[in-house]
Amino acid sequence: MKRKELIIVAGLIFLLPLNAQEKKYPEPAPMTPAMTEYWQPQPQVVTPDPVPSDAILLFDGKDLSQWESVKGGPAGWTVENGVFTVKRGTGDIQTKRKFGDFQLHIEWRIPEGIQGESQGRGNSGLFLQGIYEIQILDSYKNETYVNGQAASIYKQTPPLVNAMRKPGEWNSYDIIYTAPTFKKDGTYRTPPTVTVLHNGIVVQNHTIIRGTTPYIGLPEVEVHGDGPIRLQDHGDPVSFRNIWIREL
Repeated sequence: MKRKELIIVAGLIFLLPLNAQEKKYPEPAPMTPAMTEYWQPQPQVVTPDPVPSDAILLFDGKDLSQWESVKGGPAGWTVENGVFTVKRGTGDIQTKRKFGDFQLHIEWRIPEGIQGESQGRGNSGLFLQGIYEIQILDSYKNETYVNGQAASIYKQTPPLVNAMRKPGEWNSYDIIYTAPTFKKDGTYRTPPTVTVLHNGIVVQNHTIIRGTTPYIGLPEVEVHGDGPIRLQDHGDPVSFRNIWIREL
């Protein structure tokens, strides 16, 4: 055997005892169901029907004490038989309370026999934090620009489908809204987002709101904090009922 080969064999023989004596460590403990379970804190118990027990009732069917005119003073819309209706010329109304993230339920009705077409038929609007408009309009067999029909983010995003009921029947919006956050330079750190169910059908699915929703012009970013729920007087006698909100 050559000298080089003898040296290699001798080295391997020398290492064998070291490998044989290598330290053994315990294996990781086997997973059990309890390792991925936690019990605290327990979620708050909320009774769901007919209005969630943790909701703020914004209209009790009796008066508009939770609302005020955007112009100042009491809300001037008409209340009758558990319903309130736009009173033309009195202006928009808004909640006295301000909100950030929320879940909102509201029911609205276009009057039977409404006349007009496009934007001139059953027009109102629901403004989130007083700024971002979800359109209210008679979109039952009434075509208009799609980012201005019912359940659109006005002048931005049309609904996924048209879930409108005919005039004289009640519609509902269930809205989950996440308010924006802002950088020091006044731009969005996280933009506002909204999910809208129109008559139980998803029509906006975590949609990003790009900024304000003006009738004329492009969306703009305005720095703001909590804001009211605002309803629009667009001159049509749109009615509302069963309004409640949950702060998230």
